[in-house]
Amino acid sequence: MVSSDYDGCVVEGGAMRRRAFLKGGLLAGGAAAIGLPTASPEGFVPAHNWGGYDFGLGPAVADRLNQGPFPQYPPDAVIPGDDVVMTTTPSDEVVPNYGKGLMTYITADKGTEEIVGPDGRPVEGAWAEQLSGRGAAAVERAIEELVAFPLGEKLYVRPTWREVQPRKGKLELPPYLQQVFALAKSSGKRVAFRVQMVAPDYTHGPALPDFVLNTVPFVPLVLTDQSDAKEARRYLDNPWSKAMPRFDLPVFQDAFRGLVEALATEFDGHPDVEFMDTFLYGFWGEGHTWPFANNPFPDYATAERTWVRMLETQMSAFRRTPLVTNTQPDFSRVGNSEVLDRSVRAAEWMRSDTIFIENEQIEALSNRPAWAAAVLEQGIPAGAPVARDEEGVAPAENMIEHVMDVGVSYWSLWNFHGIGAWNLRRYQEAYPEAFGRIARRVGYRVRPSFVWSYSDGARCGLIVGLANDGIAGVPGVLRLAVEREDGTVLAEGGLDAGYPVPGKIRQAQLVLPAGTKWEGLRLKAAVEVKGVRVPVRWACREKLEGDGSLRLRGNLRRG
Repeated sequence: MVSSDYDGCVVEGGAMRRRAFLKGGLLAGGAAAIGLPTASPEGFVPAHNWGGYDFGLGPAVADRLNQGPFPQYPPDAVIPGDDVVMTTTPSDEVVPNYGKGLMTYITADKGTEEIVGPDGRPVEGAWAEQLSGRGAAAVERAIEELVAFPLGEKLYVRPTWREVQPRKGKLELPPYLQQVFALAKSSGKRVAFRVQMVAPDYTHGPALPDFVLNTVPFVPLVLTDQSDAKEARRYLDNPWSKAMPRFDLPVFQDAFRGLVEALATEFDGHPDVEFMDTFLYGFWGEGHTWPFANNPFPDYATAERTWVRMLETQMSAFRRTPLVTNTQPDFSRVGNSEVLDRSVRAAEWMRSDTIFIENEQIEALSNRPAWAAAVLEQGIPAGAPVARDEEGVAPAENMIEHVMDVGVSYWSLWNFHGIGAWNLRRYQEAYPEAFGRIARRVGYRVRPSFVWSYSDGARCGLIVGLANDGIAGVPGVLRLAVEREDGTVLAEGGLDAGYPVPGKIRQAQLVLPAGTKWEGLRLKAAVEVKGVRVPVRWACREKLEGDGSLRLRGNLRRG
């Protein structure tokens, strides 16, 4: 592996420094100064407003329900004789469902070394001790406590390629990941994860397995301005992070395809897997090697073609589990804009790894298509909670409010580089209102706000006016079904993808067999993503059945 000669200092203020670095125009003037390619990109998608942008219609709806309008009066009466017969009101409780929720991070940038005890130090057992079995019990206990943390509806892990596939061929999950999946199954919490090809915060070894390291050449990362050495120190100090592999070479692509296929064989459509992050370029797989100016590719066209190909490899393999692609601006000029565009057009999901950074990412998250779930990773500080400022707002509360401002589907419960259930608990205890509010509002929260019944001789049925009290659209297609007590389906179908959206009513017609009495029937919901249907529990105050469905009954009192 080729190393770099640059030295640096301790990293601080990385997010703000990266933005200032971009504004300084390095990619225009600096690139030419060091001989980087400056040719116009071939498939580059320019920055654009996301609201109203044509990403297509989203996921297809095979049996689309009639969604109105539904006039009652001649000459164009559609549902004569209709009347509101039932209503529901918003629930004040946390309502867990697929496609939304707070995610408890089990591991992130540093693997199990990021799990710390109440003294702020890593739990008993360094990496080598964990591998030999000594100290493993402390890690296991910490993972058990994290999984049991009640606010977390999902679990998140970020292993390295080396950890999940140390040898070419099938997957070999390390003990801590096996434990996470076992606990997920027993607790009913799904797992989401990203596999890192570059892990700059791992100090105990490389992210890539030996069968890749020994066959793929590396290109050193280059700084053009020594003032940025301060930011680069954390990477330059790690021999496995100061150079990037030639991702474009056939030997790497063959190994990558083998990894993706092995992952898909194990996890595509797995009932305990919520989503998979796509592999992106560079540090942590986020899509950049900031603050370095170069990348390992000979030109932009090669970089973009490589990452488009790697995205297509993943989309071809994962046909049932959602893929989530980062909104990272294309600082390193590797094709991020094209990759994100293709991902959204393929009805996959999206994410960002911070909230207080580039306004371009805020635009994408806030104005994404309603059917695209958004994952937001924003670490809670690892230190103790701090007092509120003179205006009565603490940093953690400010962060939570801004996470909700962009209308995300998921948010990370993660003490940055200080993972521990005890750490999460003390923040929840310090700011209970803020944590309670996001737990109740994150993602979508759908309910049948209005239920109309209509009958006109041979025609009868229901019109359901669906509300969404959450902050995000439905991540896919919401399906409705009306069933008898014995499970016989009388009517079913899907809404347009993403609906209902927050703050608006979406109506849908369910046509029943002639003469059917609506009272006592069950109204059920499910969300369909990539052909997989998962039951949805209605987010209403009114009493539900054990499966989350609503028994229809007249409950409207008019005074």
